[in-house]
Amino acid sequence: MNTTTDRARVLAALHTFAHQHPRLERLNYGDREAFRAAARAITAQLRDARLLLRAVEMRGGISVANIENGFSAGSGRLSWDGQRLDYTTGQYWPREYRAAVCAVLSRVLWEFFRDCAPPDTFATASYIRDEATRQLGRPLAARWFR
Repeated sequence: MNTTTDRARVLAALHTFAHQHPRLERLNYGDREAFRAAARAITAQLRDARLLLRAVEMRGGISVANIENGFSAGSGRLSWDGQRLDYTTGQYWPREYRAAVCAVLSRVLWEFFRDCAPPDTFATASYIRDEATRQLGRPLAARWFR
């Protein structure tokens, strides 16, 4: 099987998963402001997922195997069986499913930054965080590369 096609398939599946409607239920929130705050946070996670997806897509050195290894992030709740994604909800689907996508993608990028460190550089967590900040921007790196 073509690994380029496999890579594109898993990235497309992550994109589709992240773009699902969040299924927020207004009755789960005490007031309109709490509901709107949750909706804003969920929308921010979608923006992060888009940026992280793009970062992975643009780095051709990231293979399908690298992406599959990223699914160990976030307690393995989001998984890939080679054909489709499966997600096991923790407590509340709307607040966590996009975060699961971001966790997987940030793990993939973490390992990519570690593996691509210059030979004379020891790829410490601090180095990787600095590289994520340099390449992805401070706000995104602060949220997903702690």
